[in-house]
Amino acid sequence: VQLVESGGGLVQPGGSLRLSCAASGFTFSSYVMSWYRQAPGKERELVASITSAGGSTNYATSMKGRFTISRDNAKNTVYLLMNSLKPEDTAVYYCRAQGIATIPAFRGMDYWGKGTLVTVSS
Repeated sequence: VQLVESGGGLVQPGGSLRLSCAASGFTFSSYVMSWYRQAPGKERELVASITSAGGSTNYATSMKGRFTISRDNAKNTVYLLMNSLKPEDTAVYYCRAQGIATIPAFRGMDYWGKGTLVTVSS
């Protein structure tokens, strides 16, 4: 099982980035996918999540309207488009896969990527 994040980097305030998370080794379409972030000295927090078929999304309040999560089940990839970035968005961004609870074979399965660093600074 692998979750590999990419797309992080240095961006100026007000700029945009698109993160990608490429999944392999599991049935991607049967997993809820989420993005989390952890800033220096802070706890890891949920950024956004998307249901297995992509029909429903959920965002943390501070990201709503600026960030968009999406997925392509044909490519086993989940994305996070981040607009209007602020210095306080600086963090390591992690991808998480959680098996859908309605299918016993996937219930409780939980995988994390290693993260990609996003730095928002002028």
